[in-house]
Amino acid sequence: MSLERELIKRSGGVCELCAATENLKEYVVLPTKKGGLDESILACPTCISQIENPGNEDLNHWRCLNDSMWNENTPVQVVAWRMLSRLRSAGWTKDLLDMMYLEEDVLAWAQATGEGEDDENKIIHRDVNGVILQAGDSVVLIKDLKVKGSSMVAKQGTAVRNIKLDHENAQYIEGKVDSQMIVIITQYVKKI
Repeated sequence: MSLERELIKRSGGVCELCAATENLKEYVVLPTKKGGLDESILACPTCISQIENPGNEDLNHWRCLNDSMWNENTPVQVVAWRMLSRLRSAGWTKDLLDMMYLEEDVLAWAQATGEGEDDENKIIHRDVNGVILQAGDSVVLIKDLKVKGSSMVAKQGTAVRNIKLDHENAQYIEGKVDSQMIVIITQYVKKI
């Protein structure tokens, strides 16, 4: 069975966040470990657009989290927590966050993108041009990089897709080059 069919079966054919029924799509909740049903939700274009574009949220649309935060599926809980954290300046979202309970590993997954942290404490990864990098972005190397501990050289112009962020150091990201996972310094990449 395809992942989309499994998501439709799990959700009953509605957006797992707002219960919309039109144009539903699979949305992968980053960062992923193995992918699949346990790291994806079925969501409408409105929810996906607002999740992916911080600052463009319609606060009234997200009142749906009052119901979806109680969903039994972990990826739905993670997205609900992230959106409630992002919108915490509205009083009602803080109340919902205070009621929400997540297991330790689920909370760590929810916090992995930096949602919920105060802006002054948030680690922000920027490319050579100052563009903010997010987990899952694609970047291109702007110079040849010798990979420490190997004879490999990552060539200038190499595209690195689906990057991962180091949540302790804003200068480091991880990505696969020639099927090898390497650490890359952000000053040597440009977002595609």
